[in-house]
Amino acid sequence: MIPKSPLDDPETAAYAWSRYKRLMRFMLLVTIGVVIIAIALLYDGDSPATVHFYIAAALGIGFMMLLTAALMGLVFLSSGTGHDESVIDLMEEEGAGSDADDETPRH
Repeated sequence: MIPKSPLDDPETAAYAWSRYKRLMRFMLLVTIGVVIIAIALLYDGDSPATVHFYIAAALGIGFMMLLTAALMGLVFLSSGTGHDESVIDLMEEEGAGSDADDETPRH
């Protein structure tokens, strides 16, 4: 039988998602700060770089930071609520009798 996830409880899920949203708001502020600092460091009045370079740099840095924050936030949400413990590994039940792979030397 598949165990129930703590996220199935609406109260626990609401609390977990509010923590996730708070984390994402904080990371949005950090990302804006980092993008401003990066653009300030990249900007040189004598550089032949066009405005497109700065837009691309800002979007690239911002997207990368927000995507990383979103994925890591989901890992924290899953682990912090106990959702990870509710997942069962069906392959573990099938392969419980064969430990032959553990005895082979690894190089």
